[in-house]
Amino acid sequence: MLEGKTVNLRLVEKEDLPLISEWFDSPNFAGEYEPLEVQESRADIEKRYEKLGSEKMWFLVTKKDGSRIGFFGIGFVGHCWEIGYDLISSERGKGYGTEAVQLAVDYLFLSKDMVRIQAGADPENIASQKVLEKAGFQREGKIRKGIYAWGKWKDLYLYGILREEWKEPKILTKTT
Repeated sequence: MLEGKTVNLRLVEKEDLPLISEWFDSPNFAGEYEPLEVQESRADIEKRYEKLGSEKMWFLVTKKDGSRIGFFGIGFVGHCWEIGYDLISSERGKGYGTEAVQLAVDYLFLSKDMVRIQAGADPENIASQKVLEKAGFQREGKIRKGIYAWGKWKDLYLYGILREEWKEPKILTKTT
């Protein structure tokens, strides 16, 4: 588990899969800026879970009381690590997303020999852009028609943070 000040990131366990399946099946979970997930059965989610390894990880974002408030994915894409995250709507705007991103950045730069982490954000999703910028990411450009969401192709801002911009852990307090 990656421990922060107000939230933790813990690896998804098999017993979390019913909740993950429920979240992935709900158009409201990811919100208006993310693609509608293909409606998958719990068996399909379990198959995806079984294929996770050192180059793709699923985490739950949990508050200190253990309540599960979001999903965090990390994957190795080409030459760098890419992150993605979603919080339940009632927990957005409270700083939890920023702390979760900072935890992931600290973890990746402390544990992996790589030079960059990237993430995408819908140009209309100001909240997600602020999360990434507060965590030290810089907007690097726009990917035209980079994502298909809610029945149309949409542009996507590409954000990145380099190891030399990070320098040292910002939030990670310990790993267990």
